[in-house]
Amino acid sequence: MAQSLVNQPYGLLIALLITSAGLDDGVAAPHLLGHITPHDFPRLETIFADMKYHNHDLDAWMAQHRAGWRLEVKTRPEGTKGFTPLEKRWVIERTNAWHGRYRRNSKDYERSIESSTAMIQISNIHLMLNRLAPYGRHVFHYRKDAA
Repeated sequence: MAQSLVNQPYGLLIALLITSAGLDDGVAAPHLLGHITPHDFPRLETIFADMKYHNHDLDAWMAQHRAGWRLEVKTRPEGTKGFTPLEKRWVIERTNAWHGRYRRNSKDYERSIESSTAMIQISNIHLMLNRLAPYGRHVFHYRKDAA
């Protein structure tokens, strides 16, 4: 399972950690956040997360190791049922969808964590390069007149 720290609002990766699906997100978060430091990102103050990151051990780790950062857990508004888009959280979901467009990232084809991490990083580099120098890719449309 991929956990990533993504830049708001652009959706570009800051850090990436591939874990087994059995590892809880709140438990893996210190490992992910350990990849970056306040020195690397001096303007980083708030990290948005979902309910899986509401973890007392994570809060204690943040207080001890990243005291200047704040973890803001986004919750669904009371009384809502079914799918409810949450503000700020859609950015990571959008980024995951962008990465899913790359064939190697669409399924778990990789045999090693290193290979899987590299493929996600390569797809993110491609996204960044396309923003720097967009190319006029022809948009696919089905032919209107069937043969």
